[in-house]
Amino acid sequence: MTSATAAGGNGPPAAPKTRKSVTGTRRTVVALFLLPALVLLGALVVYPIGYSVVRSFYDQPGESFAGIDNYKALFTDEGIRTALKNNIIWVVFAPTVATALGLVFAVLTERVRWGTAFKLVVFMPMAISMLAAGIIFRLVYDQDPDKGVANAVWVGVHDTFAQASAFPKAHPGRESPLEPAGGGAFITKSPVRAGETVSLPLVGVAPDLMPDGAKAAVAPKPEPDKITGTTWQDFTRGKGVGTLGGVDAAELGYAGMKVEAVKDGRVVASATAAGDGTFTLPASADGAQLRLPASNFKEPYNGLDWLGPSLVTPSIIGSYIWMWAGFAMVLIAAGLASVPRELLEAARVDGASEWQVFRRVTVPLLAPVLAVVTVTLMINVLKVFDLVFIIAPGSSQDDANVLALELYRKGFSEDQPGIASAISVFLLLLVIPVMWFNVRRLRREVRR
Repeated sequence: MTSATAAGGNGPPAAPKTRKSVTGTRRTVVALFLLPALVLLGALVVYPIGYSVVRSFYDQPGESFAGIDNYKALFTDEGIRTALKNNIIWVVFAPTVATALGLVFAVLTERVRWGTAFKLVVFMPMAISMLAAGIIFRLVYDQDPDKGVANAVWVGVHDTFAQASAFPKAHPGRESPLEPAGGGAFITKSPVRAGETVSLPLVGVAPDLMPDGAKAAVAPKPEPDKITGTTWQDFTRGKGVGTLGGVDAAELGYAGMKVEAVKDGRVVASATAAGDGTFTLPASADGAQLRLPASNFKEPYNGLDWLGPSLVTPSIIGSYIWMWAGFAMVLIAAGLASVPRELLEAARVDGASEWQVFRRVTVPLLAPVLAVVTVTLMINVLKVFDLVFIIAPGSSQDDANVLALELYRKGFSEDQPGIASAISVFLLLLVIPVMWFNVRRLRREVRR
């Protein structure tokens, strides 16, 4: 206590003490430490943004002011309009589906013993770069079922319900009794009679591609009141070997070939060839022409054109979801761990089903987490470039185009930096509201 204070407290007030930082460092020291980061931020973020904004108002050489012409091109250029439409599809579906799958995985794996292992497997694609993921899915979506996993599965399921023909290349040879009947079918040139035998030779199928059930062809034997016949591969390897139109020992029957008897355009009887190619038709086929329907020669189902113009965007979105569903699952699982179990148990005690608990309790409590995950994925989706550039082939890349890819093409392939800068500014304007929404939500969560 000073003498002035002791005498009556009329002395001058003490000078306020300088408030130190929590760490005990001075502001100048803090500024010196932040300076390198601020310089890098300005050089790598602020300056490029400012330069892009200015450059977007100049013509392609950058010599004269173009006003908003470059921004008008965003809505008149066909390629940019396609990219904008695809970006809308991406923003609507990719974050929604990835978040929904993440929610389902997080809820289901909470109750199983191997939930941690499952989460690890689902999250593992996040460790793969976009480049590697693009190469993987370029192979997955290959048109050839022998290479592409997607078509291998699709063709396998299809062939389970609709068996492909074993004779897609078969056709009549020289001096054949068959002629084209339209639509890929073949029919005999003249009617057949009961008690007669009919030979239906074909060529065009390699011996090693014949069905597994094919046996050595047998010449037909006549039966009273019936029509018998043989359909076979009328070809024997070796020059001058075999009899044209006759069954030879080395020739195989067309096992499973369907034969129809047709009168006045109506099928009156039908039969299926045995392993040796022989078939028998009843007396009702008397006077009919024999037809080999087009189903015998149907080309094998080759799956879907996943990377064609109509499916390329959904296919690429599928690869994105494969990568990011694990990210959504981990964040949602962290939020789910903080949900009070008492509320869930109380709902079950009150008679709520598991679906009602999930829909009316779990999802509302996880709404803040779901919003953060969805918005984060939306920001990520607006910048998607690698997957589209790598997965989409050149023939359908225009159909799969997105704004980030169009920016690259305009700036580097087509040498239009003015339009490329306008696209970059437009993308920034699209991202800012989403980021602002995310920051506001995070701040509200912190205040709670």
